[in-house]
Amino acid sequence: MGLHGKLVTRISIKVDGDIFFHLFKHELHHIKNILPQKIQSVNLIAGEWGTVGSVISWNYTKDGVSSTAKEIIEAVDEEKRSITYKVTEGDLMAVYNTFKLAFSVDSNGEDNVVTWTVEYEKKNESVPEPSTFLDFCFSATKEIELHYMLVPN
Repeated sequence: MGLHGKLVTRISIKVDGDIFFHLFKHELHHIKNILPQKIQSVNLIAGEWGTVGSVISWNYTKDGVSSTAKEIIEAVDEEKRSITYKVTEGDLMAVYNTFKLAFSVDSNGEDNVVTWTVEYEKKNESVPEPSTFLDFCFSATKEIELHYMLVPN
């Protein structure tokens, strides 16, 4: 296995995909209210929510460990309902030279699928693939789905 890699997970959701895209583009700072055990804070450091070039900082808990990340929004595609983030600082950068996270929502009628894609370059061969990070995204997506199923929007 090389140092470069790509992992993808797709999650079928039972709520409108537009709700997910809107949350991640315009109201990302509210995610800490939906996932308080996972996300402690999301702050806009520079720019505007959902705008290319904007910088966002995170404090989150994954696998019982408190972590931080700073990321820049690299791309936003309204038509494809996708957003790409590039992590620039934080715990992930201790073991990865590059770490990009892409989020997208595909809809076909009432069928909605959230796709998370992680592209990375490990600092060395002993660094594991970031599969637990993708698991974190998967479980967060299911918790957000449940939130919107229980709370009228």
